[in-house]
Amino acid sequence: MSRIGKAPVEFASDITVSTNEDVITFSKGKRSVDLDTKGNVAFTVEGNTLTFKNLSESREHKAFWGTYRALAANIVTGLSEGFTKQLEINGVGYRAAVQGNVLNLQLGYSHDINYELVDGLEATVEKNVITLKSHDKQLLGSAAAKIRSFRPPEPYKGKGVKYMEEHIVRKAGKTAKK
Repeated sequence: MSRIGKAPVEFASDITVSTNEDVITFSKGKRSVDLDTKGNVAFTVEGNTLTFKNLSESREHKAFWGTYRALAANIVTGLSEGFTKQLEINGVGYRAAVQGNVLNLQLGYSHDINYELVDGLEATVEKNVITLKSHDKQLLGSAAAKIRSFRPPEPYKGKGVKYMEEHIVRKAGKTAKK
């Protein structure tokens, strides 16, 4: 039995939850997010609580039960608080700047990298730290991974783009014969 699926999703009174067959719509202010369950789970909305039930005891339905509950909880958290990720740039001459909805990165290549920020994603830069904010956890994670992939940190000097909480295991450089 899914421990995650059993837990109800609590949401604040300023978040509106509406259902239409297999689609759950979460809205707060002018922002609205849909979660399509594709008929894999049963759900009920009672007051400020959303609960999920599995359709059968099959392995697939048990997996969907916990997955859709987690997705719904992430949507509620994103609408109420939002998600943030921080990336750190290390290296001589490595810089970042935000110009409108474009993140301009100078990462030691012969050209600048202009990363287009999609709707629902905002970025700020302070010194060598890029802070990404979004209401969508999946969008935020994929954008952060894409930015990191432009210049992943190398193990000798640690130059590159890394997550703030990431630890780079350093390697020893060459040593001269004695």
